[in-house]
Formats: sequence, C-alpha cells, structure tokens
Amino acid sequence: MGLLPDELSKIALESGLPAFAGKQMSQWLYQKGISDISEMTNLSKTGREHLAESYEVGLMPPIKRQSSADGTLKYLFPTHGGGKVETVFIPEEDRGTLCVSCQVGCKMNCRFCMTGRQGFHGNLSVADILNQIYSLPEREQLTNIVFMGQGEPMDNLDAVLRATEILTAPYGFAWSPRRITVSTVGLRKGLQRFVEESQCHLAVSLHNPFADERADLMPAERSFPASDIIDMLKQYNWRGQRRLTFEYIVFGGLNDTPRHAKELARILRGLECRVNLIRWHELPGETSLQGASMKTMEAFRDMLNQKHVTCTIRASRGQDIDAACGLLNSNSRP
Repeated sequence: MGLLPDELSKIALESGLPAFAGKQMSQWLYQKGISDISEMTNLSKTGREHLAESYEVGLMPPIKRQSSADGTLKYLFPTHGGGKVETVFIPEEDRGTLCVSCQVGCKMNCRFCMTGRQGFHGNLSVADILNQIYSLPEREQLTNIVFMGQGEPMDNLDAVLRATEILTAPYGFAWSPRRITVSTVGLRKGLQRFVEESQCHLAVSLHNPFADERADLMPAERSFPASDIIDMLKQYNWRGQRRLTFEYIVFGGLNDTPRHAKELARILRGLECRVNLIRWHELPGETSLQGASMKTMEAFRDMLNQKHVTCTIRASRGQDIDAACGLLNSNSRP
C-alpha cells in the first residue's frame, strides 16, 4: 500500500515478474482492494510466492468501533509504527464522508482540540493514511474524504500528497480531487506547495480574525500569521470548481461579535471563499471557553452573508462518542 505503479514495477522485476505486473499489482491494491498477495490471481503463482517472501499488502483492520446515536461511526486503527489513530465515518442520505488522520497526535497545540493535548507521536505513512480508507467496512459508501482528523496535513505533506494522488489516479479510486478536502492551520511553506501541486479543496482553520486573539487560541499564529496566509491565498484563482473554506469555531462571547464579523469580512475581501461555522465541543478541564448558542451562530452567519461573505453552519455529528470536531484523541483508547 502506498507505492506507485512504477515503484511496483521495480518490485515485480525483483520478484521475477514482468514490469507490466506493476500495473496489475496497482489495480489489485487500489481498485479491487485486496488484502493479501495471494489474491493477485493474474500473476503467476511463483511470482506471488516470491512477492510474499519480502512484501505484504499492508492493510490492517480497525481494532475498535464506536457508534453514535446519529449514525456516525468512529474507528480506531493501528499504524505500522505501533501507534493508533481515530477515523470518523459520517453517513448521510446522499453521501458518505470519511474524516481521516495524518499524524499520531499533533504539534499545533490548539486550545480547543483534544488531539493537541495528545502531543505529537509521529507521522503516518502513506500506507497508514490509505489503510483508514481501504480497511473501512463502509468503503463502498464513501463519496467524500476530509483530512480533518488527527494531525496537521501540511506537517506531513509528502504522505498526504501521495495518498491523494493515489485516490485520484485512474488506477486508484479515480476520484475527482473535488471530493477531497484538506484542512490546515496554515503552515506557510507546506500550504503554498499544496495549493500549487494539488487540486483538492482547501480548508483553513481561522477561528478569529484578530492576530492576538487567534494566537491565544492557536499558537501557530505566532509563526504563521493568518494575515500572511490570506495574502498568499489571494494570489491564486479560487473562482473555478476548487473550493476554499475558512473554518471558524464559534466561542460564546469570544469571537462571535459584530466586531469580529466586520473584521472577518474585511480580511477576506476579494477572496473567493466561504466561511464554515462550527459548534464548540467542550473539552475536559477547559473552563475558559464556552460555546455560542445556535441563535448567536445564526446571527453571526447572517452578518457575514450581509457583508457578501458566503457563510454556512456545519452540522455537529458524533459528539456522544467523542467523534465531533476537536474531540479525537487516541492516547486514552485501549
């Protein structure tokens, strides 16, 4: 898992198979989703035996499953490095969205996120990222993938880009990149590279338009100011099918005032984007933050829409199993 067809061709040659077997192997891995080399039945038996001496497919089933009252499912997956990550499947009437992780823990230490409290314990490999998709029991129901689970995608960009390449390639899921969204707090170097190398949708965690207030919530603001990120994003064309979203958790009395709406509209002026409001999900021991009421969120949404900023409110799913935004943390999971 995680290798490209030309890399699989080299492995095929090493195993006494013809080079074109690499393409066949990629089809077995990524189109048919097999879990064992013995299932590659259009390869010679001897070739398969040689392959199995040195390689394995790399898929690992989830070790835990939790089900929410609203139908959301949360899975705990092992990683090849010995860690564990949480992955969330969100079924809806006309779509199935999978929220995948890219790191065990996270370095960003945002105040509102349980993953940040976990600390950083390593990057996921391409195989680890793809395993969350290919080993998902509901894989056939998937219509969308969001990199909004544990970890900062721009801090493990090589693996994220390769995973999305495989998912969108003809030999893979053959998905449109418009079915994949990658989220970030705004690591400048990785973000610029992502914008230039990928056609997937982008979501930027903003949460406050004022630098000092954002820094209090998100330490990354001190190294990667949102103002710099927004200026950089304004250099690119977002008027096509590719979508740019700013994620905004609404905290009661903290970032939900007309002053915040006015400044948010100002800094986003001239940028084709939307703002997605997210309900705050309380963390154990966090008493300085509180959620805004739905009435307040709706008023904030209306203020932005009136200022010609497209704004929506994201539905909250899976809170009862700690699967909602900001609640993923695999440290305490058995």
